[in-house]
Amino acid sequence: MNLRSKLATGLAVLAMGAVPSVAGATGPDYAPEHPTHPTTTPKGHAYGYYCKGKSKKHVKGEQGTEFSRCVQALKQSDNQDLTAKQACKKESKKHVKGEQGTAFSRCVKTVAQMQREQRREEREAQEQAQV
Repeated sequence: MNLRSKLATGLAVLAMGAVPSVAGATGPDYAPEHPTHPTTTPKGHAYGYYCKGKSKKHVKGEQGTEFSRCVQALKQSDNQDLTAKQACKKESKKHVKGEQGTAFSRCVKTVAQMQREQRREEREAQEQAQV
């Protein structure tokens, strides 16, 4: 046998050995279950929970970060019983291109969400106390 035929035979044997292993490499047919996490809001003064999507990067010329301003507005509205608009009055009402809404409107939305959830929790606590 010459070198060329030995090389061709060797490549053929390797190719035949690789075909079954590649064909069977599709992986499992089941989807693993992912653990479910509770979607309940935290108890107490967890203002950062409501501001979790805000940027923590400092912007030159602005006081604090978007996250810290959000936390301050939530704390202020909670401690002083302010409306969402009153708590966010320091935020800018200028629209920035590429962002959805203004800083003021996003702040108002976040504060209102926190207040709604607090009222819901208070109602649930009162209902449980009556039972």
